Amino acid sequence: MSNDYFQFKKFTIKQDRCAMKVTTDACIQGAWTPLLTSVRNILDIGTGTGLLALMLAQKSPSVHIDAIEQVTEAAEQARENFASSIYAKQIELLTGDARTYTYSRKYDLIISNPPFFNDSLLSEKQEKNEARHTVTMNYKELLSIFNVAIAPGGYASVLLPEKENLLFANIAQDIGWKVFRNLKVKHTENAEVKRVISLICRDERRVEADTILIIKEQSNYTPTFIELLAPYYLHL
Repeated sequence: MSNDYFQFKKFTIKQDRCAMKVTTDACIQGAWTPLLTSVRNILDIGTGTGLLALMLAQKSPSVHIDAIEQVTEAAEQARENFASSIYAKQIELLTGDARTYTYSRKYDLIISNPPFFNDSLLSEKQEKNEARHTVTMNYKELLSIFNVAIAPGGYASVLLPEKENLLFANIAQDIGWKVFRNLKVKHTENAEVKRVISLICRDERRVEADTILIIKEQSNYTPTFIELLAPYYLHL
């Protein structure tokens, strides 16, 4: 998925000016994150290419999505991806630092595929470090945005590696957020958990957990993966 563009069934993601390209993990997050009936306004923090915003817009014509990005080139590319899609009227690009931005509304759902590496080697490329490492936004800062921007009864979706997800969940719990649903992502049956997508909220809800395998035998996608991504992937 490292081409200059990625063609989905209903929109195209151009990504040549973004440090973080389209990934399978992010596609799973966008496809799996539910839009509960209460969701009208969505905030996508660190939209990058605009992938998550477009995937959520495809799910419902009645939602409005604010997608915020502070990196100039990525923001410009996201704006172009939004404008060229059939969902342009549903999505507004916000440019600036999500930590200090003054939001004009509260959000029923906040989604983020945030920088996540805490103790790993940095790249020589600053833009990739900002996209992948917690050098510009740590988990407490991300949660502080949630506190400011979430609507009553709202929830958030966050994608992280397993180790970082445990750290994030503990920090979230300390300030009143609870994980009520998560999805563990594994490449194959015998592989370690690669990523975890967590839904968190501030109220009490029934806790659910599940695992998705991407590949089965003979390098084919699993039926569960196909069912989840079929509305988006061009060749499923």
